[in-house]
Amino acid sequence: MLLTGASGALGGLVARHLVAEHGVRSLLLMSRRGADAEGAAELRAELTAAGAEVLWAACDVADRNALAEVLSGTPVTAVVHTAGVLDDGVIGSLTPERLEKVLRPKADAVLNLHELAGDVSAFVLFSSLAGTLGTPGQAGYAAANAFLDAFARHRRAQGLPAVSLPWGLWQRTGTMTESLGGADRTRLARGGVLPLSDEDGLELLDAALALQEPLVVAARLDLAALRNATAPVPPLLRALVGGRPRRMDRAASVPLAQRIAGLPESEREEAVLDLVRSEVAAVLGHSSAKAVQPDQAFGDLGFDSLTAVELRNRMHKATGLRLPATLVFDHPTPAVLARRVLKDLPGGTGGTAPVLDEFDRLAAALDGAGADGVDNATRTKINMRLQALLARWNGDEPADPGGAGGAGDEDDLSSASDEELYELLDDELGIF
Repeated sequence: MLLTGASGALGGLVARHLVAEHGVRSLLLMSRRGADAEGAAELRAELTAAGAEVLWAACDVADRNALAEVLSGTPVTAVVHTAGVLDDGVIGSLTPERLEKVLRPKADAVLNLHELAGDVSAFVLFSSLAGTLGTPGQAGYAAANAFLDAFARHRRAQGLPAVSLPWGLWQRTGTMTESLGGADRTRLARGGVLPLSDEDGLELLDAALALQEPLVVAARLDLAALRNATAPVPPLLRALVGGRPRRMDRAASVPLAQRIAGLPESEREEAVLDLVRSEVAAVLGHSSAKAVQPDQAFGDLGFDSLTAVELRNRMHKATGLRLPATLVFDHPTPAVLARRVLKDLPGGTGGTAPVLDEFDRLAAALDGAGADGVDNATRTKINMRLQALLARWNGDEPADPGGAGGAGDEDDLSSASDEELYELLDDELGIF
């Protein structure tokens, strides 16, 4: 049996499981460094002691000639492909070089294995949930794993054995997940994906192999977290959690607005700041809002495009306000952001009274212009501007004002997809 990525965290775990539980007695372990990889000698000794014959090979599986040379003298009866490389980034940040780095150990390697491994009894591909559901910031990795999933179906259509396993997150930390901090794992958990223990993961592996299906998702989902997530539920999971509207009802902001309006004016900003600090702490995985200083820059707090969009979504859910995707860029500290939110809240420092005053001034200006003092072209522009403003106030998509300018020329970011928002923020913040 050939096992690629054998020096990785999951590779070694799977090798031990194949010998102990599946009775495999001949293993060709493959990685870029082969026997020189850290822990390779110990793994071989352990597997040999368990009764297996083990051979290490240093080989880049994506290099067809190198793989052909190794396999020419060592025929295999089954293939388990666990190798992979991360280079996270949203679509707009990808380059041909970054795509090649991620696609090479997935797509190129699997094509080589398909052509060179010959007649095998099993062809098992370790894929990722990123390719099934889409994971923010993993555009290239999602594409690479989606290829594995599709290729497994392609082999099955040809009458060949194949199964692709889109894995969720594992508790075990390896080279590909060592950069995930506590905040990253907390964010994944809020999105409904919980880490798999070694035991659970191996049980899912055995169950998937027994199903004889070309594609089996192996992940631990938290349906309650999915129902309460600020981001939209992935389409493939909506049947599990039930439907829910994407837009927050305006009534959701009433409790906060009433509470703010009922406070003395001197206490309103502090109350909103407490909310902002709590939401920032939740996004970053802090246990208390005290970890977030009011005047600390979001960039210094560790915000990136993913956390920026999540904060925007959480603030929208908490306040009902339509906030821009560039929230943390335009308002660089919690204190500045709190003042912006307070200004937009009914009952805040910039609530309905100033708006009504502006309407009074607008009405006076229109009356002063007089019916006979405005030509038809100007009257049309004014009418279109007023209609566009009314449509935005009612939460509808504004009609194209046809050159009226002003509101019609602004980007309405509230309707943009999360992926579009990540791209915009990456450009603004210079993250990639």
